Amino acid sequence: MREYRRFGADDPALVGSSEPRAAWHHVAPIHVDELEEVKRRFFELTALEPDALDRTATPGHLTGSALVLNHDATKTLLMLHTKLNRWLQPGGHADGEANLARVALKEAAEESGIEGLEIVDPAIDLDIHNVAGPDQPEVLHYDVRFVVFAPEGAEPVGNHESQDIRWVDLDDLDGYELDAGHHRMISAGLEVAHELLGASR
Repeated sequence: MREYRRFGADDPALVGSSEPRAAWHHVAPIHVDELEEVKRRFFELTALEPDALDRTATPGHLTGSALVLNHDATKTLLMLHTKLNRWLQPGGHADGEANLARVALKEAAEESGIEGLEIVDPAIDLDIHNVAGPDQPEVLHYDVRFVVFAPEGAEPVGNHESQDIRWVDLDDLDGYELDAGHHRMISAGLEVAHELLGASR
């Protein structure tokens, strides 16, 4: 299995590569056929779109998001997104930052209000989804997804990005209408989280 490591926001080792392809190229496939097709589309975006890190790039651009878990990986953080009116994980635009792990960690901190978050690198999932509202042109987020651990006892406070934000038990997700990609991300993230937590005991 690929080696995964935890990093704090101030850890200089998280600087990583300035090449955005480095963030997604080495994601270990969970569902091989599906993820390989997604990787092909990521490759096409970064090869053909010089501004793939810019939120104005159309029809799509790179984003970073975080599967935020509590300290022992029994709960995940969900936010009811203000604009999309859906329960989602924290995440957002790269805005020129090629290190998408830093993007995901920054967005998780800003949107949760939790201090002391730690991100796991490399990424654990990729997803391409439309974020346009009704009667708007399609805008695709090419999303690179990472596991993020919160400190023990951390409580989210949220910001303007969400109408609600809460810890949810991982066996109590049915009422949140999460899409297949979100469930895939949780499955992949928990596999990595349990490996890391087991190694630390």
